[in-house]
Amino acid sequence: MPVEITWWGHATCTVEDSDTRVLTDPLFARRLAHLRRRRGALPPPGAWHADVALVSHLHADHLHVPSLARLVPGTRLLVPRGARRVVPGLRRLDRLRITEVVPGDRIEVGPLVVRAVSARHDGRRLPVGPHRSPALGYVVEGEARTYFAGDTGLFEAMAEEVGPVDVALLPVGGWGPYLGEGHLDAGRAARALALLEPRSAVPVHYGTYWPIGMDAVRPHEFHAPGDEFVRLAAAYAPGVVVHRLGHGESVRPEVAR
Repeated sequence: MPVEITWWGHATCTVEDSDTRVLTDPLFARRLAHLRRRRGALPPPGAWHADVALVSHLHADHLHVPSLARLVPGTRLLVPRGARRVVPGLRRLDRLRITEVVPGDRIEVGPLVVRAVSARHDGRRLPVGPHRSPALGYVVEGEARTYFAGDTGLFEAMAEEVGPVDVALLPVGGWGPYLGEGHLDAGRAARALALLEPRSAVPVHYGTYWPIGMDAVRPHEFHAPGDEFVRLAAAYAPGVVVHRLGHGESVRPEVAR
């Protein structure tokens, strides 16, 4: 079966590889605190089905306990080390098989191997307090090697730590008009492609959630990152095929055989 990537919005994707379904940073909410879903229908119940779900870090738009509670009982869930201590709601999800991981860990999920890799991002649940859980990316290895970056800044050792990949799922925006340190915007994501040299890429983490009341404030920051990434990727990494998906759309990227 060909590898298939579906983007549901924000950082939520389904990666189907070797008849195994991997779900990234599940977020199935119309509203989250001051954020409202502005584009794309909510993922259908079929999107809740996965063999393993990956959580990149503890921010509420990536580790969303109500969305995790919708996963099918028995689903494997990988979270950063210390997550259950920091996020008490995870302890109530006893129907899921939760494993805490750190960079360098390798977890077998059926025919797949999921590698946890480091990310340059604030992994705390709240913007204050000690750093107790790392921010992570993941590489899913099966018929393809698919890199899900979570949230991360650009760093020189990215290609070395991630390793060779066929597909890169890269954040290119955010949920506000300004991106702080530890994020990729369209330009930095394009430079990441030049480092990683995958065969193809899918931009994520943009154009889904926007602060309530800010609809008219710098709207291009919400809508434009996907197209900007396509344009800049052609300049920085012309050998990479970029698939700019709409919400709920899928692609079967070419992978090395």
